[in-house]
Amino acid sequence: MAELTTLDRPFPPGEYPVVVIGSGPGALQVTASLRAVGVSSATVSADPSPGGMFRRWPHFQRLLSWTKPYAPVARGTRAYERYDWNSLLTDHPAARALQPGLMDGTSYFPSRPEMEANLAAFAERAGIAIRYGCRWTATRRVETPDGDRFEIETTDGVYRCQVLVVAVGVAEPFSPPGIGMELSHHYADVRPAEAYADRRVLIIGKQNSGFELATGLLPWARQLILVSPSRARLSVETKTLVGVRARYVQPYEDHVLGGGVSVLDAAIDRIEPAGDVQMTVHLRRTHGGPDLAIEVDDVISATGFVSPLRDLPDLGVTTFGASRLPVQTPWWESATVPGIYFAGTIGQGSKGLQKHGVPSNSGAVHGARYNARVLAGRIAQLHFGYEPDRPHLAPDTIEGFIAGELAEAPELFHQRGYLAHVLTADPEGGVRDDGVQPLAHVLDGGGPDAIAATLEADGSGAIYPVVYTRIAGRIVERAIESDPLMRFDTIDVRRAIGELAGLVMAH
Repeated sequence: MAELTTLDRPFPPGEYPVVVIGSGPGALQVTASLRAVGVSSATVSADPSPGGMFRRWPHFQRLLSWTKPYAPVARGTRAYERYDWNSLLTDHPAARALQPGLMDGTSYFPSRPEMEANLAAFAERAGIAIRYGCRWTATRRVETPDGDRFEIETTDGVYRCQVLVVAVGVAEPFSPPGIGMELSHHYADVRPAEAYADRRVLIIGKQNSGFELATGLLPWARQLILVSPSRARLSVETKTLVGVRARYVQPYEDHVLGGGVSVLDAAIDRIEPAGDVQMTVHLRRTHGGPDLAIEVDDVISATGFVSPLRDLPDLGVTTFGASRLPVQTPWWESATVPGIYFAGTIGQGSKGLQKHGVPSNSGAVHGARYNARVLAGRIAQLHFGYEPDRPHLAPDTIEGFIAGELAEAPELFHQRGYLAHVLTADPEGGVRDDGVQPLAHVLDGGGPDAIAATLEADGSGAIYPVVYTRIAGRIVERAIESDPLMRFDTIDVRRAIGELAGLVMAH
C-alpha cells in the first residue's frame, strides 16, 4: 500500500470551527461528543494510533480501573457504565461497552494492551477520524474580522479555529531537581523487570506509580526501598480513590511484616556515586532521627508527570501545582484565556467543590468521559448556537425521574459531588430538564429557580444522594440517608425529592 501523503490524511491544515489536540480517551470522547451535537472539528495527534498514554503505560500492564463483564444490569445499557469504567460513550450500538469483549477473563482490570485495543476499536467503530503523526508545535491568538481565532502550528502546517480543545493528558515525565538526580531514571524509562534481578532499588515516590513498580519488581529485586517525605496513604484507608490502590498493597504488607521492603518517610538530600556500588542515597528523616545513607544499584523517580502545554503559558494560560495543570472554570475552559478548553485527564484542573476533601474522578477515564460529553454540549451552545433539547417534566413525574437518575445515572455515580442533574422551574408549570452540569456552576453561577441532584461521599465509605434547591438565588442543600445497597429510588427518597421540587415550583 502506498504511503499516505499529507493531503490524503484527514483534516489537512486549514480553518475549522474546533481543533482537538490528542488521541487518547479524552480526545476520542470529546471528538465523538462534538459530532453528536453537530459541531465539526479537526482532531490531530503526534501519535501514530489511538491510545494516548495507554500505548506505553502502566509498565506492569494492569490498569487500576475495572470493567466487570458480568454485572447486575445488561451490558451496553446506560446503567452498565457504573460497572465498566473503561469504555467510551456513544449512541452507536456497535461502539458501546467495547472493553469487556476485549478482555481475556483473567482479571476484571484490563491489561494495557486490552485498553489500547478498546480505544482503537472505539475510534474505528464510532468513525472517529484523526490526523496522526501531526505534532503540535506552537500556538498564537490572532484577531480577525469575525473575532479572535487560534492558530495552531503543527509539523503538517497551520490550523486556525475558533475553539481549541487540548486533550494531551498529563504525559510529560517530571523529576524534581536535586543533587545527583541525574543518576536516577524516571518511571517513563524503567527497564524490563528482569533487568533489576538481584539489584537494590530505591524508588522515589509513594503514590500508585511507585507502588506499581515495587509490585512488579518484588520477584526480581534483592531489596526495595520506597521513599517520600509524606507517609503512604492507602485507598482502603481513605475510602476513596485517593491513595495507593489495593492491587499495589503487597509491597506495603511486606514492609509492615518485615519482608524485605522498606517504606520510609524521608526526603532525598543528595545522591552520590559510590565505589563498589552504583550510588549512595542520603536521606533526611521526615519525623526526626538520624540521617540515613543507603547504598543502592538503581534509583527510580516515580514522581509523576506534568501537562505538556507547549507555549500555552506564554499565551496567558495559568497553571498550578506540581503537575502544571491549567487553571480552569467549572466548564473546563482556561480561566485566563477564553476559548481554550481541556478534555481528558487534564480536566482534573477544574477542581469542583471537593466536599469532605474528596476529589473528582476527572483524572481517570470513567470520570473524564462524562466531562467531555458535557463539555461538547457547552461548546456547541456557547460558541455555535446549538440549542439543546429541554424536555418538559410534569409535576407528578419529577420524583420518579430524579429518583431514577440517583439510582442508575452513571454520571452521578462516577463524578460524585462534581456533576449534577439539573431541573429548572418552568414558568408555565413543572420543570425543564437541563441535563447534567458541573455542580460548582449550578451553585455559583446563579440563574432561575432549580433543583440539582447528585451523589456524594464523605470519606466514610457511604455514598448518598444530595439534592440542592436554588430559589430566588438562595441555595439549600438536603442530604438523604445512604443505603448500603445504593437503592436510591425508595419511597423515602421520592418523598424527600417531592418536597424539594414542590418548593421550587411553588415559588
